[in-house]
Amino acid sequence: MTPDILCLGEPMLEFNQKPDGNYLPGHGGDTSNAAIAAARQGARVGMITHLGTDAFGQSFLDLWASEGVDTTSVRQVTDAHTGVYFVTHGPDGHEFSYLRAGSAASRMGPGDLPVTALQQAKILHVSGISQAISDTAADAVFEAIRLVREGGGRVSYDTNLRLKLWPLERARAVTHAAMAQCDIALPGLEDAVQLTGLEAPEDIVQFYLDLGPSIVALTLGSKGTLVATSEKQSIVPVREVKAVDATAAGDTFDGTFLARLVAGDDPFEAARYANAAAALTTLGYGAVAPMPRKEAVTEFLAQEAV
Repeated sequence: MTPDILCLGEPMLEFNQKPDGNYLPGHGGDTSNAAIAAARQGARVGMITHLGTDAFGQSFLDLWASEGVDTTSVRQVTDAHTGVYFVTHGPDGHEFSYLRAGSAASRMGPGDLPVTALQQAKILHVSGISQAISDTAADAVFEAIRLVREGGGRVSYDTNLRLKLWPLERARAVTHAAMAQCDIALPGLEDAVQLTGLEAPEDIVQFYLDLGPSIVALTLGSKGTLVATSEKQSIVPVREVKAVDATAAGDTFDGTFLARLVAGDDPFEAARYANAAAALTTLGYGAVAPMPRKEAVTEFLAQEAV
């Protein structure tokens, strides 16, 4: 069955530091995380990427198969490796260290895209990281955006700024150009302050609305999410939890938000649901393992209403 949501980007094997100093292996990569989060809410989702023909690449194929994520548009290549990253935790939160230079996904270009699948998708989800990993990957994202919109679909973009991958001025130029062609903007506050030069959340969402997207969901951490359309702006609150690891909370929000939009929710109700899913994923370590399934999110929201 053709996926409703396609996620384009780089999956990476994750090693996440536990309190005892040992590392817990897992799976990461922002758009892969979003794909799994959406699939766990019942959406039909597919990945577009390249993997190495190594054990790490095979582990992603196994993971996506177990999660119901379509891999028709995933290709394994023999001349490049699957990316790896490490997560360490300190007083200032979690920090990422990457081993991704020359990875299989970073070598993707516009000619590697599944044209028909993109033209049939309801939503394409990409991110700043999808474009930061290489110039060819940046071009591939622009072409994917064109193909999806040509087919009548919508495009979702998470800024996901990583200054270890590219300088701020290039990040601004590329992400603003991409956002101008998108329908759903999913920036985080810290990223958006650096990218726009603005500080007030209300000014930031207006900046992105003026660029072109019809929906902006600016995540504000514990303060919730400021959701904006041309008709309305509202902060959607989040219930506090005893978080232990915020890895992939933003990706969980993205995938869940898109799944609920496809299911028919308006952006404000979709954000309420996605906030709950993101909160639940901070209760465990790693990117994928703690991501909640639909039943857990529904139960959490029901408790909130009591």
